Amino acid sequence: MKEKPIFVEKQYLGLNRNWLLTRLVLAIFCFIIYSIEENRDRNADLLLVVGVSILVISSLLTFIIHYKTSIYDKSLVLDGFWTTSRVKIDFGSIKTVEKTPYSNFLMNNPVYNLHKKGTIRFYTRGKYAIKLTDNDGLIYVIGSQHPDEIVRLIAERIRL
Repeated sequence: MKEKPIFVEKQYLGLNRNWLLTRLVLAIFCFIIYSIEENRDRNADLLLVVGVSILVISSLLTFIIHYKTSIYDKSLVLDGFWTTSRVKIDFGSIKTVEKTPYSNFLMNNPVYNLHKKGTIRFYTRGKYAIKLTDNDGLIYVIGSQHPDEIVRLIAERIRL
């Protein structure tokens, strides 16, 4: 019988605020240039097609899950989309857990299982992240929309 998760959070790729805003600005730019163009030839029609395509792709991205965070009794599982590998972190190997701001940068790219400078990062959107340190000194930084709840659940599991 399969174990049921205690907590599940899904991060959608199209809901990253910075890239959503960038796509919308590009689409609006295409529509403005299309409407300003006096003699609408094939080049102007191309701007209309590009603007509509950007809006359609942007709306489809809001339904694509970047990664799913699941908390079970003894582990935390990060499951990405399509060909990404599943990452399982056992609570027995976790030394500390804390809530931290994700980054000071204005625009952060969505990442999944990015190994950089001794940390492994998982991020789609939001200001805060969960910072897990394991017994080997490896640091996991996991972006979340519900960091307080995840920190509380993991801290309860570590103390058991």
